[in-house]
Amino acid sequence: MHSEPQELGRAVKQVQYRQHRALDRALGGIGTTLAQWDALRAIGRSPGASARELAAATFQTEQAFGTLIGRLTAPGLVERRPGHGRRIEHHLTPAGERLLAAGHKVADTVLAAHFAVLPDEDRTALLGLLRRLAAQPEA
Repeated sequence: MHSEPQELGRAVKQVQYRQHRALDRALGGIGTTLAQWDALRAIGRSPGASARELAAATFQTEQAFGTLIGRLTAPGLVERRPGHGRRIEHHLTPAGERLLAAGHKVADTVLAAHFAVLPDEDRTALLGLLRRLAAQPEA
């Protein structure tokens, strides 16, 4: 029998996996993936950020993020500009901003359906608990 912490960890991962699959499918309908939309979202939150900063914000390695940025610059969704020293800054183009906004609408719909099974007070409690866990320093 597995310990309670293992069961809890697995349950969190299972919910996250289902959520990611649903988001990826729905975002495919507007021509993007969850990883691409997440990168656009990170750039939208931090215009001018470096690849290192954006990789950390999207839970990716710098190498993986570099590949992803290549997929976003080719169709003109992201611009890479020289910054201070050797720094390369990342900015959304108008097309990137439009895709980001469309992705927000898709995500809102998918996530509302995903969490609809929980009453408002349960969603509020869950968010509070997850924020507490996220605020803990890494072990």
